[in-house]
Amino acid sequence: MKQPEHVMHDFSYGAVEDASGLPARVAIFADNGPARAQIEEDLSGAGFRTVDGGAISNLLDGPITLMGDVVMVDCPLVDAGALAALARLDMRVARAGAKLIVITAIDALDAVFGSLDQSDPQILVQPTRGERIVAVGRVLADIGNSRVREMTEEDRLSLLHLSRQVEAIASKLEGLTGSSGGAASPQSALRAHAEKGQSTAGAVAPSQTPSLSNSPRAAMPDPRLVRGMIAARQARSKFFEAELFADPAWDMLLDLTAAKAERQQVSVTSLCIAAEVPATTALRWIKQLVDTGVFLRVADPSDRRRAFIALSEQSSDAMARYFAEVEMPLLQQAA
Repeated sequence: MKQPEHVMHDFSYGAVEDASGLPARVAIFADNGPARAQIEEDLSGAGFRTVDGGAISNLLDGPITLMGDVVMVDCPLVDAGALAALARLDMRVARAGAKLIVITAIDALDAVFGSLDQSDPQILVQPTRGERIVAVGRVLADIGNSRVREMTEEDRLSLLHLSRQVEAIASKLEGLTGSSGGAASPQSALRAHAEKGQSTAGAVAPSQTPSLSNSPRAAMPDPRLVRGMIAARQARSKFFEAELFADPAWDMLLDLTAAKAERQQVSVTSLCIAAEVPATTALRWIKQLVDTGVFLRVADPSDRRRAFIALSEQSSDAMARYFAEVEMPLLQQAA
């Protein structure tokens, strides 16, 4: 299908290279043909070489040949076949040292997250067209860093140029398209999930927890106290813009602390809800905190396709000690 000419003329950029100077190539898989074509057009316009991988079922039938440094899968809906394809791709991408980007919807997030445990993927929840381009730029920067043992000053400047170029293209695309097709935003979808009565759990920030191995362990706080603190924080948005107080790391830590005291498991979706930021942003926080050992990814023993997020022992102890220090002043204020 012929694309509008203004789209073709607005993006006349040269081929993008990763930080090691190799041509950037992205393989795209999606069951929705028009969606796959739009992703290919946007990435090609941004200077990336693309390969049309076809439907997601192609990942399951026969051998997988990774056709690029990056594999992008658009998977807003999942069934058993799609999850099997993602799990197989996850294993192959991890073995090949490539990068995986999976686009999904909030309703499918837990299933998608649970099926991807080897390749360290980027998961985007209902992203805009610009956010897709930025995601590819980010993973290409990671690939370049892993390939170049010692980056020269020229390498660093090339990487900076790549990052700026990709973000400029994404911004320009967002200016042309406005909101993405009138679809509900990830944040509104999260709110809809919360209104259905799903439990919420907190997001995380990439900070280091101090070592407490030589100190006696403190008891977890009363979960009612923690939930009260969360409610008080959320009430601020009734009177001020919520962005003024965005602190996903602390909000997730609070919610995971309450959940641990309540002996409740926390899904990645409910953790994103508690973060009170767009789901894709919350997922980046979660990934960083899992990588640094603040959070743990815990497999569901009854269903290997599911995974939960929990506090590490060190983080649990740190939160217990924090509340032991502040609990008395909080109780005095409430009295």
